[in-house]
Amino acid sequence: MTPEECRAQYRLMLKEAMDAYHQLNLGGSVRVVVDQNSERVEYTAANRQSLWAYIVRLQNAINSDNPCAAFMGLPSSPAGFLFP
Repeated sequence: MTPEECRAQYRLMLKEAMDAYHQLNLGGSVRVVVDQNSERVEYTAANRQSLWAYIVRLQNAINSDNPCAAFMGLPSSPAGFLFP
C-alpha cells in the first residue's frame, strides 16, 4: 500500500475507534473495533486505556511520513550498536 492508502485506511479505523471510545465514556458497555488484521477487539470500560492507546497509535501513524511502517512498528532504519 502507498502511504496515502495507509492514511486513508487508518483514518477510517481511527473514526471507528473514536466512536467506540466516545460510547464507552457515555456509559456504553462493550464496543467492538475491527483492527488492521480484520480481528475483532471488544473494549469495555475496564480496558478503556487500551482503546485509547490504540487511538494514539493510529493518530501517530497518520501523522508520520511513512504511516504503513509507523503503525506496524517496522524499524525506519537498521539497528546499530555502539561500543564503548
